[in-house]
Amino acid sequence: MINMMHKLQALEDAGESIKASIVGAGQMGCGMAAQMTVMKGMDPVVVVDVILDNAKRAYINSGYKEGVDFVEAETIEEANKFLAEGKFIVTTNNEIATKCDIIDCAVDATGVPEVGAKVAMDAINAGKHICMLNVETDVCIGHLLYKLANNAGVVYTGSAGDEPGAVIELYDYAKGLGFDVKVVGKGKNNPLALTCNPDTVADIAKAKGASPKMICAFKDGTKTMVEMTAMANATGFLPDVTGAHGPESDVKGLNDVLSLKSEGRGGILNSYGVIEYVNGVAPGVFVIVGTDQPDIAAEMTYLDMGPGPNYTLYRPYHLCSLETPMSVAKACIDGEPTIVPACGRVAEVGTIAKKDMKAGEYLDGIGGYTIRGTFMAAEEADATNALPMGLVDKKTKLLKDVKEGDLITYDHVELNNDNLIVQLRRIQDNLFL
Repeated sequence: MINMMHKLQALEDAGESIKASIVGAGQMGCGMAAQMTVMKGMDPVVVVDVILDNAKRAYINSGYKEGVDFVEAETIEEANKFLAEGKFIVTTNNEIATKCDIIDCAVDATGVPEVGAKVAMDAINAGKHICMLNVETDVCIGHLLYKLANNAGVVYTGSAGDEPGAVIELYDYAKGLGFDVKVVGKGKNNPLALTCNPDTVADIAKAKGASPKMICAFKDGTKTMVEMTAMANATGFLPDVTGAHGPESDVKGLNDVLSLKSEGRGGILNSYGVIEYVNGVAPGVFVIVGTDQPDIAAEMTYLDMGPGPNYTLYRPYHLCSLETPMSVAKACIDGEPTIVPACGRVAEVGTIAKKDMKAGEYLDGIGGYTIRGTFMAAEEADATNALPMGLVDKKTKLLKDVKEGDLITYDHVELNNDNLIVQLRRIQDNLFL
C-alpha cells in the first residue's frame, strides 16, 4: 500500500488521475466516493444510483456543489461533454459508468446480482477495468467474467476491504512465505437468524442507517456464505461441511478450535484446506498456518503466535468500501487484481427456503423474505442440482412446494430467462462445467 501511495502521488504530481465510476450510492458507494475525493491521483467522476438524490448526496457530503462541481446527465453523449469540461456526473443511467470516454475503471457497489452482471459486461465490452464490490455477482458468474476480462485485456477484480479481498492478502502473504495454509476464514458480525426478513430487522437497519435488505442478508447468513464462496474460488479451499461449522472462539482459541478432530485438541474439522467462519473474531479475517521446519516453529512460538502446530495470522479489521479505491488503483496502475476466482468454480451459494412455500409463489432474492444462501462445494451443488442463489429474482416462480430449510433445486423453479445473469450463467456452465 505504501508503494501504491507513491504511484498515486506521481499521478497527482503529473496532473493526472485515475477516473473511476461508482454504480450504487448506498452506504458503501457514498463512503467509497468520499474516500476517492481525499486520495491523490484518483477522482470519482461518475456516481450512479436508481435514486438520483443518493448519487447527489455522495458528492454533496464530500463538499462538492451541484451545478458547479457536478451535474446530472441522462445520456452518454451528454456525460462525455460535461466530463470533458471537468464536471463530475450524477445519473440513473448505469451505462454512463462504463461507456464514457474518460472512465478508467468502473466499480459496482450495488450488491444486486443482475445489476452487477450488466455493469461488468458493459465495462469489459467497453475496454474498462471492472472492480466488483458485489461478491453476489462474482460467486455466480465470476469465472466467466474473469475469463472475458482477460481476453479483453482488462482487469476484473474483487475489492480490497471486503472480507474475501482482505483474507486473500493474508493468504498470499502466508503462501509467499512458504507456510502450509490449513484454514482460511472470517469472523461473523452477528448471531445467525436464519428466517429473518427485512421487516424483522427494520429497527436494526434504521439504527445503523443501512438498508433492511442488507442487514437481513448479514443476519440470515447469506453474506457470510457468499464471502466464503468467493474465498473458496480464489484459493481452491472447500467447506468442511455444507454451510461451514461457525464455531464460537476468540482469536487465541482459533489454533485449537480449527484443528482436526483426529488431533485431539478439541478441534472441529474433518480435514484441512477449508474455509470457515467464526463467531467472536469479527470484523477480522484470518488464516491458520503450519510448518514442518523446527526453527520456524520455534520462532512462531517465541512471537506468541501459539504453541503449534497451528498458528493464526489475524487481521482485526476490514474497511469495506473505504479500501475499494486501492483495488481500483492496483487494476489501473499495476494491471493486477486484488482477488479473482482463479481456481474456477470450486464452491457455490446454494438456495435455501426461509419458509414453507407453495407451487405458483414467487421467490425474491438476497436479503429478502423467501430464501437465504448456503456455502456448498461445487461438486455437491452439481450432484444435488442446487439452484445458485444469484440466479433468483422476483420473477423466479416455484413449480413445486418447498418446506422451510429445503435446498431449492433447478427442478423447483422456472427461472426468469430475461435476466442477464441467468443467460450468462448458462454460457459459463456450457463453457466450463
